[in-house]
This record gives sequence, C-alpha cells and structure tokens, in this order.
Amino acid sequence: MTPGDYGLRLHDAGLHYGKQITLQGINLWVNNGERLAIIGPSGAGKTSLLRLLATQVQPSSGELELLGQKPWALSARQRKTLRSQLGLIQQTPPLPPRQRVVTAVLAGRLGQWSLAKSLCSLLYPLDTDGAADALVRLDLSDKLFQRCDELSGGQLQRVGIARVLYQQARLILADEPVSAMDPVLAGHTLSVLNQEAESRGITLLASLHAVDLALAHFPRIIGVRDGQIMFDLPASAVDQARLDALYANEQLSSSIPGSVPTAPAAVHIPRC
Repeated sequence: MTPGDYGLRLHDAGLHYGKQITLQGINLWVNNGERLAIIGPSGAGKTSLLRLLATQVQPSSGELELLGQKPWALSARQRKTLRSQLGLIQQTPPLPPRQRVVTAVLAGRLGQWSLAKSLCSLLYPLDTDGAADALVRLDLSDKLFQRCDELSGGQLQRVGIARVLYQQARLILADEPVSAMDPVLAGHTLSVLNQEAESRGITLLASLHAVDLALAHFPRIIGVRDGQIMFDLPASAVDQARLDALYANEQLSSSIPGSVPTAPAAVHIPRC
C-alpha cells in the first residue's frame, strides 16, 4: 500500500505525561475513506488518541503519519498547512459567545485563505450561501445570523459540525460530537457526517459514548481501554461479550440488540 492510500497510521505510538501513561502500544492503520467509531469507558484514552491524531500533542514514542506525511518531521509552517486539512469537531466547540453563527461556520476555511481574506471574512461574511448550505443539512438554517451565546449546547455542537462540513477537510476527527443531543437528533447528525465522508471519500473517526450509535452508524469499531486498543473489528463482529470486557466495572448503558435500530428516513428534528 502506498502512502497515498491511507488516511492515517500509528505505529507503536505512546503518550505519557511524566510517569502517567495515557496511551501505549497503539497500532492503527486507517485507509482513505474509512469510517470508524472509537468506544470505551471514561478515562480510557479516547480523547487523548484523537488529540494525538490531530497533532495537538506529539507522541512520546512511536510514529504518526497523516495523509501520507509525518507531521512531526515537518517544519512548523508545513505542519500548519497539514492541520488545515484536518476537520476537528470538539465536544464543546471553542466558539466566541458573541460571534455570529455565519462567521463561526465560515471560520472553517480560515486556514485555507490568505490573511487578508480571513480578516475580511471575520468583519464581513464573504460566503453566506456556503454557510447556509452547511447549516441547512443540520436543521440550523434559521440560526445563520444569531449569536453563539443564544444557542443551546446541542445547537453549538451542530454549528461546530457545520464549520467542518464547510471546511471540506480531508480527514475528520470528532470527539463526542453529539453528546449534548437527544438520540433522534444525534442519529440524524451522525448520518450527515457519514454521508459527507462517503460522498467525498474522506476518512472519519469519531469517539462516542453511546455504543448503540457507534454500532448503527460506523462499519468499523475500535475499543479502547486503559490507553490500549482492546479490539479493532467490523461493527457486526462486536458482540456483548467483547463489550462486557471493554466496560468491565463500569455501567454500560447500551447493550447489543439483535438488530440495531436506525433513525427513520424522514424525522422531525427537535431543536435542541
């Protein structure tokens, strides 16, 4: 397989802070266009793994490759260019409270624009139609000119997702992207993200607390516990025994039913 065939690769990667080991022995190879969910108990290392993949932290050991490049072998400027191709969705999006939603969405392309264009867009939105197109997919078209501090937690998460849709990143990394949404809205939002990845042939990784949503929306599941990958399997192969072992000593809210229900094709999306 050539470097251009995969979205990311981790080889024996580890992350530690002093004597505290956060991740260890992580080996992961993800092809371009694959869609994965990362599950595991609280404190397992899911967020740390995504931060490492996003180049927010440097591996303490091992090797990371993203989009055919080794980010920590690049210059700071080259690494910044690489980061502009990564779409990061955070559980609590870092959106300035007084910022308009349209400006927050358009900020998705600031890393791709010149300094002059970026400053101009911050003062006067340059592509309101583009921002509106991203918002309408998430049932937020009526929030285009509202301020971020007027939105609920679930709406703010969807604004963060709309920003990544507008960005048109080559690799999407999502950390608990639907944690503030009810199950129906969460399912709809994950469907939008998966449709984006499939239609553009890009890689999507999402850490999820809700096991049923992970199994329903992602074909490949990574189980993480104590900073290690416990299993890497097709969703159809993740049985209750594996989940019991992964979540041992922790209350698991979702079990595996005989068939995982999916959201109906047409639903009313609650505004939360």
